[in-house]
This record gives sequence, C-alpha cells and structure tokens, in this order.
Amino acid sequence: MAETDGPERICLGPHDLLAGRNSVAITVRGYHLLLVRDGERIVAAERACPHEGADLSLGQCVGGRLLCPRHLASFDLRDGSVSPGWSFRALRLFEIESASDGLWLRMK
Repeated sequence: MAETDGPERICLGPHDLLAGRNSVAITVRGYHLLLVRDGERIVAAERACPHEGADLSLGQCVGGRLLCPRHLASFDLRDGSVSPGWSFRALRLFEIESASDGLWLRMK
C-alpha cells in the first residue's frame, strides 16, 4: 500500500540548534531558510525578503515580527503577513515540530 501524501518531514538537528541565538540561517535541500526564536516557539521562514530578496538573517525579530534589514518592512511570524504600506506577498513560513529526537521541518 502506498504511503499517504503529506508534508515531508526533515530533521534539522538537536533542540539546542538555536542555543544562545535568536535566529540561525540554514539550507535544507536547496531551500535557504531562517530559524527564528519567537518567545517559546521556533519558526522557519524563507530567508529572502519577498520584496527585493534581502537576506532576512541580517534583520531582527522584535515583538513577533521579523524586520527586513533593507527597507524595514516587517513580517508577522504567525502567518507571514507583511506590515501595512507594502504591496507584495507574505513571507513563506514552514512548520517546525519539536520532538524527542530533535527539531523537524515540515515541507508542504
């Protein structure tokens, strides 16, 4: 019987992958991502800003928002929506699962 089609689950590493840091840039199967600590949770986001491709790993996370270092647009880490006044698509976010054997990324 064939496996059910669902999100691919990829191991990122141990729970302490972000130890002492608020964010870390990673590349997983050709995807350039940014892991961001937002309070008690960890969020994975595409690393390039949808506006002009700025490297978001050079930005900051403030109050649940990821700030682009180039033009200071910000993205809500709950749903990727861009701050008011900008007319481009939302930031792509990916689900992170914290399991007994480490952090896992779910790719849709």
